[in-house]
Order: sequence, then structure tokens, then C-alpha cells
Amino acid sequence: MSELTELTVRLRDGLPEDAVLTDPDVLGTYANDMASFCPAGAPAVAVLPRTAEEVQHVMRTASALGVPVVPQGARTGLSGAANATDGCVVLSLVRMNRILEINPVDRIAVVEPGVVNAVLSREVNAHGLFYPPDPSSWEECTIGGNIGTASGGLCCVKYGVTAEYVLGLDVVLADGRLMSTGRRTAKGVAGYDLTRLFVGSEGSLGIVVKATLALRAEPPRQLALAAEFPSAAAACDAVCRIMEAGHTPALLELMDRTTLRAVNALTKMDLPETTEALLLAAFDTPEPGPQLAAVGELCAAAGASEVVPAESAAESELLLQARRTALVALEAVKGTTMIDDVCVPRSELAAMLEGTAAIADKHGLTIGVCAHAGDGNTHPTVCFDASDEDESRRARESFDEIMALGLSLGGTITGEHGVGVLKKEWLARELGPVGLEMQRAVKAVFDPQGILNPGKLF
Repeated sequence: MSELTELTVRLRDGLPEDAVLTDPDVLGTYANDMASFCPAGAPAVAVLPRTAEEVQHVMRTASALGVPVVPQGARTGLSGAANATDGCVVLSLVRMNRILEINPVDRIAVVEPGVVNAVLSREVNAHGLFYPPDPSSWEECTIGGNIGTASGGLCCVKYGVTAEYVLGLDVVLADGRLMSTGRRTAKGVAGYDLTRLFVGSEGSLGIVVKATLALRAEPPRQLALAAEFPSAAAACDAVCRIMEAGHTPALLELMDRTTLRAVNALTKMDLPETTEALLLAAFDTPEPGPQLAAVGELCAAAGASEVVPAESAAESELLLQARRTALVALEAVKGTTMIDDVCVPRSELAAMLEGTAAIADKHGLTIGVCAHAGDGNTHPTVCFDASDEDESRRARESFDEIMALGLSLGGTITGEHGVGVLKKEWLARELGPVGLEMQRAVKAVFDPQGILNPGKLF
């Protein structure tokens, strides 16, 4: 019996027939996520379990045979973390999509990893509650994927990132054992914080099969303003003024002129294209008017050419939708993008944007920048024609130079997209040799065979 046949037979012994996929054409659709320049192998089989017990069976089988396992959610990631390796088992968790509990008293939700972010958000809203993490791909991305990459979103400046909302996890380990971490309580400091260890681990330490998430009371609908600036530096100056003054906006987002033009081309929203940068600020407090007025004054003091408050929550949502479509719009410019995810101190935001513009000029490329400006998380997006070998080379070089720029400004190579395959070399540079050694040691404890998502992170 061949190794492939033995693997498939053993998997089918503990899984429904429709949960084990071997057709090569079908397997090809599970090979990679949305990142460019990330190699992907050919999986031997894809499995789609519906229960934790079925995931345990998959891991026991893979461990016994020494076969690598690549966990996947909706594959909306941007770092190659969900890319298959040759001969692996692709473990897709999208069928584990039940919301098991919403508890308004304890303000928690208990969910399976395949629950889509937007679905959870709407369900908890119906209970007067709020799940803050909201990546741009929230209509598609799953909670398991959000946990794997420690993702963020537009409202991070006020509410923080995924890690701050994961209270506890059920995790299937590499050998098939089931472990519970964390708690349901509002507080708890018993032992090492293994829950946080799994958040952002990109499926390299275990398979999340259940998550207990913290919720908040649903805030009032956001009211926003848009401020136009003659330069990215002026917009960044406004960001610094807003934060220094002690304001806590629900979001503070920036789009440069390249991004604005791309969004207009895709959506026909008629955003201003003559301005060099557009800053969006929003508050979700009961009476946001005075705060918006104060922020508007700070924008004007920083050199804004125009400050336009939204007249309604619906108009505010339209502005936010423009920001959510930015990455898709930039991809339409040339057909392919490399999306950087460099986070810098807010005080270095202007230097980051100016340096990115210089890199674009140096390589003769279109690089649009949108940013979660309130927390310094920039997304320089390199637009290029993948069929043009020279342009592709310049795109990769510019991508690396942007990451180097971020590190030189005291930043990090990823604020919310993760490392995956795309940034392995840069993770080593950021951590240094001792930090990298300790990370590998942690990996070896949880996955001594090295079968969980091999080739990712480091």
C-alpha cells in the first residue's frame, strides 16, 4: 500500500466520506492564500472536519505517519501562512462554523474556528453586544484565521486587536491530544498565558477548534469626518496632534491619493483625487459632535485644506466602506499587489509614508498607501503586472525596502497580517538570533515532529 493510499485510508476511517478530498483539480484550490510571491506545494489530501474529534483523528493519523498538516480558514491571508506544502494534509476548518454560545451577562461568545467574522458581529449585535476586531476582509475571513494571524482592523486604535478578545481556546495538539487554555472569567492569571501564545502562531503550535471571545456593549453608530491634506506629512501631523490631545477615536484611517484614485475607479464614489491624503476620523460616543469638531480644528491646524463632517451615520458608513475597499481597488490597478504590513510608532508615520513614496519613485512603481493611522499600522501596496518579469522583480525589491524602512524607524514587519512564508527572512532580522532560538524552542515543545504548518514563520 502506497504512503498516499495509506494516509487516505486512515483518514477516511475516522471522517465522513465527503470530508476527505483527493481530486487533484479540487486540491489545487486549497494550495494557497491571497499573498503574492509565496511558493505553494501540492497537497496530498484535503480534509474538512466538522468536530473536534474529527480534527483529533486527523492529527493522530498525520502524527503516526509523519505527514505535515497545514491548517486553513477562508484563505484570505496575505502572507502565505495557509499555503500548502508538498504532500501535506490541508486541514480546512470552514465547516466548523457554529456559534455555540452568546452570553450577554458574561459578555462572551463561544465559537468554532470556521465562523465568519461578520456573521459573529451581526449575531452579537442582535444581543446588544459588540465584537470589535474587524479586518477589511471581515465578510469572508474566519475567527480561526483571525486568531492564527492575530489580525486587527479599522477600529484597533480604540478597541485593540484580536489577541485582546481571546479569553480561552480548545486546541488539538500535533499528537491529537485536546488541550483547553484560558478561561470564561473577566480576570484570570493562573499559570503561563498559553492562550496568548496560540494567538498569532499561524497554526504552527496546534489547531484551534473552539474559542471563547470577550464581547463589549454595542456602542452608538459611528459619526465620521473626512479631512483633505496637501501632503501625507500634513495628514500624519494631524494624527499626532489628535493623539497627543488625548482623543480616542473609534477609528483614524488614512488613504493617499493613489489609493483614492483606485477606490474611485472601482466604486465610482467620487472621493477627492486632488488631495494628497485623506484622513478619516470617527467617534462612536453618545454625543460625538464636540469631539469631531475638536478633531476638525486639529486637522485644520495641521494644514488640512478641507474638513467635511459626515451628516449622518449612513454617510459615515459610506466613507468607511471606501476605506474597506482600498486593497481590492489597488489590486485592480495592475492586476497584482504585494501588500506590506509595517507598523511604526505614530511619531514616525510621516517618515514611513515619505520613505515609501521615495521607494516608489526609485523603482518606477505605483505604490498606494492606506493605513490604520491611529496605531501607526501602514499598508503600502505595491501594484504591478505579474506577467512582467522586470516589474515583478522591482516589486519584490521595493517590498523588502519598505520592510527595512519600517524596522529602521523602530517599527515591526507585521502589525496584523502575520509572517507566513512572505516575511520569514524579515522575522529573523527583527527577532535577532537569541529571540529566534527561543521561538524555535517553543515550537519544538508543542510540535516535536515539526508537522504543523512547516516552513512558516521560521
